[in-house]
Amino acid sequence: MRLAAGTRLGPYEIVSPIGAGGMGEVYKARDTRLKRDVAVKVLPESFAANPERLRRFHLEAQSAGSLSHPNILVVYDIGSLGDSPYLVSELLEGESLRQRLGSGRLPQAKAIEYATQIASGLAAAHAKGIVHRDIKPENLCHERRTNQDTGFRARQTGAGNSP
Repeated sequence: MRLAAGTRLGPYEIVSPIGAGGMGEVYKARDTRLKRDVAVKVLPESFAANPERLRRFHLEAQSAGSLSHPNILVVYDIGSLGDSPYLVSELLEGESLRQRLGSGRLPQAKAIEYATQIASGLAAAHAKGIVHRDIKPENLCHERRTNQDTGFRARQTGAGNSP
């Protein structure tokens, strides 16, 4: 389901597409209540047709929403658009680890720093029984805010509870 700019999902107004994959489509959106940019991931309609997948989506969203760690994406809300569930999270603006590695090898100290940040986020998730299931360079975002290197944060694209 492709959403056009201006489409409303409750208080969220779609601005532009970010990406798409087997687990749905991700859009940049504007939270009209809190006046902030967010990411909205709209899952395929097939999720609603499968009660077990829908139950798992809600459980995973609740679990991810309970996490508070500087290296983990913040989940704000969940909802549905017709038969398509969606998840609202903070908008990460920066390059993926895949993009960062595209410009060559990292210096050893930077590689260790990034690996430590990634492991710290994963450890926090694992401590709550949450397994990401899709850790790959494309799902790790390197952020910069006001000329400060804030490090890597895991996107929730493949997050899930252990079975």
